[in-house]
Amino acid sequence: MKRSILIYILCAVCSVAFAQEESKEAKKAAIKSHLKQHYQFYGFIRNYFTFDSRESMSGTGDLYNYQPYDVLYNQTEEEAAASGVPRQDLNALSTFRYLSLTTRVGVNITGYKWRNTEFGGKIEADFYAALTGTGHKLNGDAQLRLRQAYLTLGWDSLKMGKEYARVDLLLGQTWHPMAADLCDAIALNSGAPFGPFSRTPQVKMDARLGKYVTLTGALLWQMKYTSQGPNGASAEYIAYSKTPEAYLGLSFHDKGFLMRLGADVLSIKPRQVGLALDENLVPLQNQISVKVSDRITTASPFIYLQYKKGEFSIKAKSILAEAGEHMNMNGGYGVSSINPDGSYSYTPTRSSNSWISIVYGGKVGAQESKHPQKLQGILFAGYAHNFGTKQALYDPNKNGRIDADEVKKYYFYPRANNMNRMFRLSPTLLYTVGKFQLGLEYEITSVHYGDAAQGLNANNGLADLGLHWVTNHRVQLMTKFNF
Repeated sequence: MKRSILIYILCAVCSVAFAQEESKEAKKAAIKSHLKQHYQFYGFIRNYFTFDSRESMSGTGDLYNYQPYDVLYNQTEEEAAASGVPRQDLNALSTFRYLSLTTRVGVNITGYKWRNTEFGGKIEADFYAALTGTGHKLNGDAQLRLRQAYLTLGWDSLKMGKEYARVDLLLGQTWHPMAADLCDAIALNSGAPFGPFSRTPQVKMDARLGKYVTLTGALLWQMKYTSQGPNGASAEYIAYSKTPEAYLGLSFHDKGFLMRLGADVLSIKPRQVGLALDENLVPLQNQISVKVSDRITTASPFIYLQYKKGEFSIKAKSILAEAGEHMNMNGGYGVSSINPDGSYSYTPTRSSNSWISIVYGGKVGAQESKHPQKLQGILFAGYAHNFGTKQALYDPNKNGRIDADEVKKYYFYPRANNMNRMFRLSPTLLYTVGKFQLGLEYEITSVHYGDAAQGLNANNGLADLGLHWVTNHRVQLMTKFNF
């Protein structure tokens, strides 16, 4: 009898234990299913091996290339003749680097729904250049930075379905609507500064109007990519303006064809405080500070075209930018006049910025389902033309030119303000085996500079004297493992 009771108790304990194990396994399976259904984790490990033929304006450990620096001679031709020391361009120095700064991780969140509202989101981060030093004398560790973080809400028309009528609302940080369509290139700059490149906080609405048309509207703020001004690049100018940047655009899409048309409007206040002036527009002797109502408003329209069929794709984008430095393009603005109340009037630069990228290629060699192989050829071409300022610049000396010291005081241009035009040509080979990619890219970037020492033309803000070309040759090898 006692033995039977003992056996019964042992069986009961084992049953409870087995039930608990089954419950744990069921919970694990449910959690795994939930994660798989709603969360998609992704990322890559990427390395760049980069050679440059001369010093260039660049960021992110010199991987993000803008343009080559202008010539910097150690002496004039007359001084070289007198000294007997050869005249040299000190910026004609080649460099090589190997960095893994752009490794990335992210997660897409989808599949949540309450009544007729769909919820989703994204969080994306990568490693960035938290390096110290100047020039190429850099050291330190990379730091993790936020790239994108937003939530989405979506509503379908119950009668027409999401293909014909749908509204999506995005709140958070993601690509600027004018920068979202990037070119096909392995370079970190993704075609900049020939096109917009910016991720920024925003509230964006996409409304699908029938099968082929989408209306997009957005209100945006500034964080990493900011406007230029008297205090350098800063988000303070939009903060004091109390006016968000605004975008409105239309997209037309049918099968492999896509066209976007849109315009971006930005209104900022470069200064909040100035100096009281006398009747000659000269600051009073005791320099009394006063609040000023400075403001500049710019508008930049653009067009984007894309066509894909089979192994071929072509993309092109063109923007007529006023200022544009807050979208990582070459541009800025200057003072056009000084007003009796101490405020400034401003005029923006205007520039045409365009690029085109062509991709062709498909499967090569023996195919295995787990390790597909693909060889692609990519060609990128970009062109930017600086038309100068919309109005004449303030000319304190009344001599028709703005010298270098005056340029620094009255002209806010983040990079080379003596650039007239530039082009880039970049052929690339990209080989993919499963999740591994190997890319080889040659990039030639050439800039038409004016002589910065001779200042700018006050009528149009251009450096139009001593024009000359400066070219950088970049060769870049990329390795990338996607997961």
